[in-house]
Amino acid sequence: MDATARKPAWLIPSLGLTQIVGWGSMFYAYGVLMQPMQLELQASKPVIVGAYSLALLISGLLSTLAGSIIDRVGGRLLMGAGTVLATIMLALLSTVHSVTGLYLIWAIIGVAMSATLYQPAFAVITQIFEGGFRRAITMLTLFGGFASTVSWPLTQWLLEHYGWRETWVIYSVANLVICLPIHALLPRAASIKAKAKDPATSVGLATVLREPSFYLITAAVTLNALVFSAMSLHLISILHDRGMSAYYAAGIGALIGPMQVLGRILEAFFGKNATTRQIGIIAICLLPVALILLFAPAEWLLIYGLFAAMYGVGNGVMTIVRGALPAELYGREAYGAISGAMATPVTIAFAAGPFVASLLYAIGGGYPGAIVALIGIASLGAVLFFYATAHPRHDTVSSTN
Repeated sequence: MDATARKPAWLIPSLGLTQIVGWGSMFYAYGVLMQPMQLELQASKPVIVGAYSLALLISGLLSTLAGSIIDRVGGRLLMGAGTVLATIMLALLSTVHSVTGLYLIWAIIGVAMSATLYQPAFAVITQIFEGGFRRAITMLTLFGGFASTVSWPLTQWLLEHYGWRETWVIYSVANLVICLPIHALLPRAASIKAKAKDPATSVGLATVLREPSFYLITAAVTLNALVFSAMSLHLISILHDRGMSAYYAAGIGALIGPMQVLGRILEAFFGKNATTRQIGIIAICLLPVALILLFAPAEWLLIYGLFAAMYGVGNGVMTIVRGALPAELYGREAYGAISGAMATPVTIAFAAGPFVASLLYAIGGGYPGAIVALIGIASLGAVLFFYATAHPRHDTVSSTN
């Protein structure tokens, strides 16, 4: 029997709902609301975006600490406290009247992100689901994959009907009413701490940080995240630059979200007999191959559809790989701290990606040069991943039961 079958049936759907609310309110909503906020605060777009980037940076820097807390006491206290913090800060965001206030609030939202989004949720699931953790992570990301699908149109509707300040209040209430009760029901630390211990296969963070392979793997997934983040903001502009109409460019961009979910569904059904390392090699190689397709003529829409499929599927599966690989390689006892240490540069890469793409655009004399550079970065990430996972030092029990 799959390990997930013996666990509380409500846990993954409920945590999945918190991910939809959390990502929707603290990550995706700002993309819709920052323009009216920019106009009212009379600030430039880079300044407004900078507050959001600061939150991502702080979230990344706190990943290891958040994971260590979950390793010691479980997720109930940390995720509950993070939700309370998110509730307060989103409410305060509705009252902001200055750039200074905006930055202070988003800095603290970054703390809330580190305590409530994927990384702490993965740590909780890895503790509770034992050998079935990868399948449980996959199921959770299927829910999280709908965050943008729900949040973007909902935020636009709320903005049009209530205004941006009231929209932040509504998201604040959603965190309080939906997320806090679910986090309060997470298993107590005493009931799960012993289950995560497996001295025969687990190692601590200090041991892992002495292994070169850890840094190679972390570099690989960071480079992959950097390229995906860079492309996410610039993709529509790249397609326009290739000569594609706004209508078709929007259609290609809209395919990526569903393709991420499709990738996770495919992993759930066809990845049962493969290790996370094997799945990761396939997923990380999809990105550089997909980018090559961007040099096709603009009228070759099927090729661009294939690009969107490979690009979306690859990123969707890499979210699972980043969540499951630390437990597969190093065991579950210190999973929170180890996965947090790996997540820190990844989160920073997500924040820096759009700026890096703009820099490559300037250096390379346009988007073709930038794409070539991004293909090189993504390819380097794939090579590092293959090399670092070929002969891991610690071979733990497979995550597939």
